[in-house]
Amino acid sequence: MENLTFLKNGVPRLPPGFRFHPTDEELVLQYLMKKALSSPLPAAVIPDADVCRFDPWDLPGDLERERYFFSTREAKYSNGRRSNRATGSGYWKATGIDRRIVSSKENRLVGFKKTLVFYTGKPPNGSRTDWVMHEYRLVGSPEAPPSTFNDGLSTLNRNWVLCRIFLKKRSTRERDEKKNICKPVFHQFLRTRNGTDLNVTPCSSSSGSSGVTEISVNNHQEQEETSSCNSFRKR
Repeated sequence: MENLTFLKNGVPRLPPGFRFHPTDEELVLQYLMKKALSSPLPAAVIPDADVCRFDPWDLPGDLERERYFFSTREAKYSNGRRSNRATGSGYWKATGIDRRIVSSKENRLVGFKKTLVFYTGKPPNGSRTDWVMHEYRLVGSPEAPPSTFNDGLSTLNRNWVLCRIFLKKRSTRERDEKKNICKPVFHQFLRTRNGTDLNVTPCSSSSGSSGVTEISVNNHQEQEETSSCNSFRKR
């Protein structure tokens, strides 16, 4: 079967109506494994790119969508297994624990998925961004546990990794907190004195102006005013 090519200038160009949404297992077994074995891929939809040589917004593709890249590791130290993930403007920092990817057919461990977040600046004082990367690696790669090294695939180029990069969308609450949106706060100005509420009642003045309010101090004063009015009417 001829390998289908959907790459143009290093950017995936799928036909209208087609979407590339593989599972973690498919990414490891159908793409990364075959890439490491130099075998034909199901389709040429994942370009090669040195991910850590570029900032995430400078990599090819649509920034509003998930982007996939084959990349190779660069050791941070000559005698160590840690990868160098520093870019021009910042660095990728791992978060959480690596997820194990198990083959559903053979029920065996085939790879790992590491989640990383991009920070601008220099560690350890970098500023966290919304850029996220899922890095897929095969069993027996430099950062895998030593017990998984011998899996019978001696011709496997374990320096290859598959990276999925996307811009995390903030929730409505996070966006509101970021914009510092303040809701109006209403304070209770009228309080209780001697167990009696201060009631606001409208009244009219002799000049005919409106909007003037009179505050009654307590119920005793209201009763005195009522009794005086009744006595005046009797006279």
